[in-house]
Amino acid sequence: MFGQKETSEDSTPWAEWVEPDFPFFSSILDVRKAGPGFPKDNLTPRGIILNLGDDHWACFDTDLLRLSAIWKGNGVTPVSLAPKSYHPWGSKTRGGQTELPVPDGNVWIANGIYPGWQYGERLELSDPRESAPSPEEVGRGPLPEEWGRFKAIQLSNLGAILEYYATDSLIRENLNVSTFQGRSVVERHFEIGPSSRTLSIVLGLKASGGVALSQKPNNAIASLSIDQSRWILRIPPRESKLSLCVSFTENGSAPQIVPRTIPHRKARSRWSQEVTTNLTRSPDDEAFVVDPIGLPLVNPWKRNVRPGDIQFLSDGTGILVTIDGDLWKAFGLHDPSQSIRWKRFTSGLHEPMSAAIRDDQIFVFDRNGIWKILDTDGNGEADTHELFSNVFAQTADMREFPSTIRLAPEGEFVIAKGGQQASTLGKHNGSVLRISADGSRSSVLGYGFRQPSIGVNPRTGLVTSSDQEGQYIPSTPLHIVEDKQFYGYLSEGLHETEKYPARIADPLTWIPHAVNASATSQLWLFDAKMGPLNDSFVHIGFNRPELFKILLNHRGSKPQASVFSITSAFDYPLLNGSLNPADGQLYISGFQINGWGNGRGTLGGFSRVRYTGKQAFLPIEVVPMDKGVLLRFEHKLNPSKATDPNSYSLASWHYQRTHRYGSAQYKENGETGIDWLTASSAYLSNDQLSVFVGIPSMRLIMQLRVGWSLQTQDGMAFEENAYTTIYDLPHFDPIKEGFDDFTVALTPRAAAKREEGPVSAEEGRRLYELMGCVACHSTSGGYITKIGPTWNGLYGKEREIVVNRERTSIKVDDAYLRESILDPTAKVVRGFEKGEYAMPSYAGVLNDSQIESLLLFIKSID
Repeated sequence: MFGQKETSEDSTPWAEWVEPDFPFFSSILDVRKAGPGFPKDNLTPRGIILNLGDDHWACFDTDLLRLSAIWKGNGVTPVSLAPKSYHPWGSKTRGGQTELPVPDGNVWIANGIYPGWQYGERLELSDPRESAPSPEEVGRGPLPEEWGRFKAIQLSNLGAILEYYATDSLIRENLNVSTFQGRSVVERHFEIGPSSRTLSIVLGLKASGGVALSQKPNNAIASLSIDQSRWILRIPPRESKLSLCVSFTENGSAPQIVPRTIPHRKARSRWSQEVTTNLTRSPDDEAFVVDPIGLPLVNPWKRNVRPGDIQFLSDGTGILVTIDGDLWKAFGLHDPSQSIRWKRFTSGLHEPMSAAIRDDQIFVFDRNGIWKILDTDGNGEADTHELFSNVFAQTADMREFPSTIRLAPEGEFVIAKGGQQASTLGKHNGSVLRISADGSRSSVLGYGFRQPSIGVNPRTGLVTSSDQEGQYIPSTPLHIVEDKQFYGYLSEGLHETEKYPARIADPLTWIPHAVNASATSQLWLFDAKMGPLNDSFVHIGFNRPELFKILLNHRGSKPQASVFSITSAFDYPLLNGSLNPADGQLYISGFQINGWGNGRGTLGGFSRVRYTGKQAFLPIEVVPMDKGVLLRFEHKLNPSKATDPNSYSLASWHYQRTHRYGSAQYKENGETGIDWLTASSAYLSNDQLSVFVGIPSMRLIMQLRVGWSLQTQDGMAFEENAYTTIYDLPHFDPIKEGFDDFTVALTPRAAAKREEGPVSAEEGRRLYELMGCVACHSTSGGYITKIGPTWNGLYGKEREIVVNRERTSIKVDDAYLRESILDPTAKVVRGFEKGEYAMPSYAGVLNDSQIESLLLFIKSID
């Protein structure tokens, strides 16, 4: 089994998302409606949910160092992204903070938005952190360092050990549940290091039941009291370590529990079994082929494996990150004679989607921050999650994804955070940030992203990012991220429409919707063994899975880029990848969730992109210039084909950035459509490796497509399209570029007659897949339901729609379908009014015959 295919609800092979024998998981927790007597502001964006046993749970807030709640029940409501979508029929979450996980049970004790550990004599019930742009937003990042900082989670035979600093005192804490006289007792055991200050633990508000303190008689210096309706434990300054236990009951008095020693020894091995899968070597038909690799989906723990990223240790061991909080190690990926051996390494992380390796240490970025994952006892499983850095803010917004982490030169990290559909304006929603090498500082490189995915040049430190087409993002951009620039996205309802806070940074290039409507990360293939891709800059496409090469162009006054396809032979959605140092090949993993806009029927997968040694006829330069376009290749070209203007196809168009989803395509005169360009001449360089294509009236344009159909000198045919954005048109000097001296012929030639293509239902099906319609609209039943209205049995039916916020009905006919393709917001199906389910306009993208083919396809679906 290479990837997870669609399955029905009844046939799900997975156990529950929360594993009962692992001591913690991570989650947002909303306790604002716990009931009378409890704080009304109790929201934890970064929470460690501790499984205490016997259906008892606690949430520790790693930002405010507080125990935000203790409760008895079924854990946490499964509405976050990972648990909600865990079984195959699950779907994505809504944006914002409208539906958040809550305690599924009866809350015993809770705290509001204030530090859980304080110093001095006075109790402070306010938030000392710097406010977010929305003052009500509680996801403000960690406390000032003088208050304290979360350090690590250690796994022991007693469960999870929390380590953190309260001012200058190192705290180690372990929670568990016991029974006393038939009543459940929650125990908080502490080891509190020396401190020069008076410390206070805000234990919380308690509606009923008891609280008791126990400490060793020879060091009984702590005192328990009630201050401002909250149970408080105060500890005077001291020079020695202090051990104590605080116990809680839901009803009745609490017993005194003797403090126990919190162990330093590590936990037993939980996942001793290995899982074996295979790599299937694809035929060497092309220069670059995709070898599927089996994921460890059949495993003793019935654990789903939805991979977000693959990174490598120096010996070629793969580190696979899953959205469900797991890390797996993969052995033998580079050895074709062996099966792949998988070892589960850790769990409990908060919806991570990427990792980075520094000095063979594993760093994972999740909603809690950046964790360093350590196996300190060498048993093959992680026993310490060290919170390397959380010095940036994280809200409870469901779309503030921890998108990407990448290693930068000098040991720094760069991270990207989602910004789509925010309920509040947080400090770092939709930002790309640099994290210092020691994790103590963060700085914003760029903001105003919808859903950024980044790449970092490991030699120069250049940071790049794509973004997701949608509101304010007219098509897929590729950016250089620098200088705290603004990148164009505004959260709907939180900003004045199309009122931008700063100049919008121009992308290196735009990529058309039909080519790459949903983009992910980029990477540099330094030290690769991939032939013509060695040292290349590549880009990963998600919705129609594809690997692209990026050619940077520094000839003008500002950087530009061109992109073209390397391979699209993937049967699963792509997110992230990296180069394996053991074999020099590229490995890519990914998964999808219903609503993420991917057209593949596979939920996740993993593969190797392998160079076979066959010739690849890739351009090494695509440069728009004042009189045409310069193309350079690595193989000598057939002169007759290269100098024939009919060997080239060109088109240009603009986009419009608005608050609407995506953009139509616009001609130079402002009408929807494409300006077709005709090459007037073509010239071959003296070394026969370059072509200059003469084009009359070259101009600055948001999107230029350059297509070629050529042959090598020995008769090998090849063709491709490259896409670029033109900001500058440098002068073409033929001698400088390696040509004979000539004047470019720019007399317009008659345009070749353009065939609009066949009109048929089969052509409509092809366009349904090509244009990404498949990602949102289903044509049959299935358990990966789509986020748009189904096309199954659609034609001729009555449909409820919303027009100018008024409900009405309409019969689905040709006119309605055509209008919906060209102006999707004109008549919106009831239930799909929310902007997050929006569709881009295909005006100027599809011609009349293509629209007619789509209509025929829709009519054929029954």
